[in-house]
Amino acid sequence: MDSLDTQVLDAARKWAAAGHRFALITVARTWGSAPRPPGAWMILRDDGQVQGSVSGGCIEDDLIRRAASGEFVDGGTRLLRYGVTADEAHRFGLPCGGTLELVLEPAPDAALLEQLAQRISTGQLVHRRVALASGAVTLEGGSAGDSQQWDGQTLVTLHGPAWRLLIIGAGQISRYLATMAQALGYRVYICDPRSEYADGWDVPGTERIAAMPDDAVTELGLDPRSAVVALTHDPKLDDLALLEALKSPAFYVGALGSKANNSKRRERLLQYFDLSQAEVDRLHGPVGLPIGSRTPPEIAVSILAEMTAVKNGQNSRWPLGAAVDSMIVEAADPYACKAT
Repeated sequence: MDSLDTQVLDAARKWAAAGHRFALITVARTWGSAPRPPGAWMILRDDGQVQGSVSGGCIEDDLIRRAASGEFVDGGTRLLRYGVTADEAHRFGLPCGGTLELVLEPAPDAALLEQLAQRISTGQLVHRRVALASGAVTLEGGSAGDSQQWDGQTLVTLHGPAWRLLIIGAGQISRYLATMAQALGYRVYICDPRSEYADGWDVPGTERIAAMPDDAVTELGLDPRSAVVALTHDPKLDDLALLEALKSPAFYVGALGSKANNSKRRERLLQYFDLSQAEVDRLHGPVGLPIGSRTPPEIAVSILAEMTAVKNGQNSRWPLGAAVDSMIVEAADPYACKAT
């Protein structure tokens, strides 16, 4: 469940507690280009207030108009389609002939929304199942790797804890990476056994893990919604995290450093640690997309861009290599001079 939909759930609970009537709208399926993915939420209040989104704005405007006319007051759960024809796609600003299918629930059960929020708060992954014909909604346990399901009659969406990011190293790049990652909906953890760095860590919303990097990886119990980025540029620390992270189901594992240093790192991991070639091949190193990064915030952007590409199933490796070369790393990272 991304951060935008978490905001929608929080708003829905507040509106319900205040006695407001509202409709819940879920993106069930998309064709072509679409600004919001399947599973995205929007709630539309009886007085016209909106939280969340299902498109770039035009469809929201139409939904608000239809709600104001009373169209959604009567009747049960229903399917809405936008962009079925080329003219309609153009009218609603759907690029490349995009099409959306939306499931609208005119009066979602507030008690079930509260139960959903409580289960998420305890770290559970939850399936929310909506039957289009009857409007019945049920909550079921989910597991890592599950995805949304929609067959035209039943919509099953996955809700749960935010994506997680473990950062090894509390340096300057890590500060920008942690802040930006939180904006993208990640729950961020920081691990750095170096007191001169860890003691000064004060990025709001992040959680410190007081352990060695390999123990931190084990402690978190990484799943397919987890990422690990090693940024100390010290093999005594980074390699400890990598040897555990590369054996985990984490969707992304990256390490800072030049092409040469990452080549040496791969050799070490194969020679001295119990890692297979396939596991070592999962390493994104040099970390990040090659966007000419020269400052800590730019490097953080390149890392998150690659993480996003991998999370979304896109090929993130560009042919020209790393986002940061050895000279850039040395300029940005005070630990770049350590042997790797």
